[in-house]
Amino acid sequence: MEDSAHALLLRIFRDLPDQRMPGKVTHKLHDILVITVCAVISGLECWTQIEDFAIANEQWFRGFLDLPNGIPSHDTFGKVFSVINPNEFELRIQKWIHCLVGSNTQRKHIAIDGKTLRKSFDTASGKTAIHMLNAYVYENHAVFGQLKVDDKTNEITAIPKLLKMLQLKDATVTIDAMGCQKDIARQIIENHGHYVFSLKGNQGTLKDDVQTFMDDLISNGSQRSCKVSGNLSITHNY
Repeated sequence: MEDSAHALLLRIFRDLPDQRMPGKVTHKLHDILVITVCAVISGLECWTQIEDFAIANEQWFRGFLDLPNGIPSHDTFGKVFSVINPNEFELRIQKWIHCLVGSNTQRKHIAIDGKTLRKSFDTASGKTAIHMLNAYVYENHAVFGQLKVDDKTNEITAIPKLLKMLQLKDATVTIDAMGCQKDIARQIIENHGHYVFSLKGNQGTLKDDVQTFMDDLISNGSQRSCKVSGNLSITHNY
């Protein structure tokens, strides 16, 4: 019988390296991680809310978690997440999602977009807000890849790294005007994918050139045919 979503998450987290001192551990690492993921999915944002969520749902959690010393405190949740390896944690979250919805992105629509995380800045310490770049697959209704954009760079340098994490063959990648770059287009084509980029007026004469090209096609009633296979062809009228 296949694992339920929460049982699968527990199994995936069991081998995550525990960086805590063995003699001072009172709660199982996988218990803390599973509770946190369930709480965040439910819309909770801070450690005290996560603790309250765990207490309110303790009976359900005891159905598949160990919880040898009850529900961890909010301080414990915070301390644990301050020492775990974020890359190892992210890899397991991605593995969990892929197990649930599949990992194949071929022939699908991949939307690349960046979002700044709310309340992720710290004015007192001079910490800027965290900006994340996401690859959302429409057919699976899930994010298949995610990268933090370095403070000293922008999405242009992060997009190629994110694309390397995806199967691009026959997929259609959509990106806003920030990603309208020759190197990014070339990377998608070399991986046998397709792209749709937004285009603004900050690319020299490119926008005007494209506008002129399309205007000419429309005004001349141009027609182009593309042979797909055998006797099948697709005709485009402009």
